[in-house]
Amino acid sequence: MRIKRGVNAHKKKVKIIKMAKGFRGSRSTLYRVARESVMKSGQYAYIGRKNKKRDFRKLWIARINAGTRAHDLSYSNFMHGLSLAGVSLNRKVLADMAVNDKENFAKLTDIAKKALNK
Repeated sequence: MRIKRGVNAHKKKVKIIKMAKGFRGSRSTLYRVARESVMKSGQYAYIGRKNKKRDFRKLWIARINAGTRAHDLSYSNFMHGLSLAGVSLNRKVLADMAVNDKENFAKLTDIAKKALNK
């Protein structure tokens, strides 16, 4: 008795076509084109996940820099001063403080300035 693969082959094709839903033209209907498009979209998604981390770090640094410039301090001096003072807050938290909690961020800039002047 032989085993026919028609069901499995069909499942494989339907899975790819479902993943290509929303693509334009034959990319969403024809199996071969859809498969190529889905593979490429997976590569773009992988790259995008890496770029997202890079972009957020850039945003946080820009926000911290804007906050420190208002207190006559550069970003690099601020971060160096915090490390000398033993304050270990990550950039995400510092950026949030620079935007939403300006009073405590001002205290941090004072701490960094004192550590730099020692």
